[in-house]
Amino acid sequence: MTASDPKEDLRVYLQDARDVLLWKLEGLSEYDVRRPLTPTGTNLLGLVKHMTGAESLYFGATFGRPFDGTPLWITGDAEPDADLWARPEESREEIVGRYRTAWAHADETIAALPLDAVGRLPGGTRSEVTLHRILTHMVAETQRHAGHADIVRELIDGAVGQRRDDLNTAPFDPGHVERVERAAKEAGRHGG
Repeated sequence: MTASDPKEDLRVYLQDARDVLLWKLEGLSEYDVRRPLTPTGTNLLGLVKHMTGAESLYFGATFGRPFDGTPLWITGDAEPDADLWARPEESREEIVGRYRTAWAHADETIAALPLDAVGRLPGGTRSEVTLHRILTHMVAETQRHAGHADIVRELIDGAVGQRRDDLNTAPFDPGHVERVERAAKEAGRHGG
């Protein structure tokens, strides 16, 4: 049986989700990485910006290792959900660079502390957390947003999958959507 390192396993899954988020930006125009494609405004660059804040908070301040610099979404006129979209003057390179810096800082925290290390969430009622809990949360949170990014990217140009070179999806079948639509209509007529 192969030995396992639980902390490294979690870090690898976290890195995989980080990489997915960034590849979803590749080859797209500035407009396409920023445009909202859901009624709630979900957009690719906003997802990256949001995860920068999450990584810097959960792996930084929570464990007494503050992330240097002002978060991208804090300005003199910050508005609600400012971490979920990019202002015109914020460059893709700046946002992606901050994300990479935040995850490098997070990886330093992960390497420096044991899984049972206790940190304190700023504010909030459930203030004490372990690194294990934060790592588990961040894997789930980053994968969740990588799934959002996958759908948004598919809406933009049809690109899907977990990786550029290994789509991790079934081959495209033009009749698939039609079959799914027919099944939905039939179920709707019969009440389920």
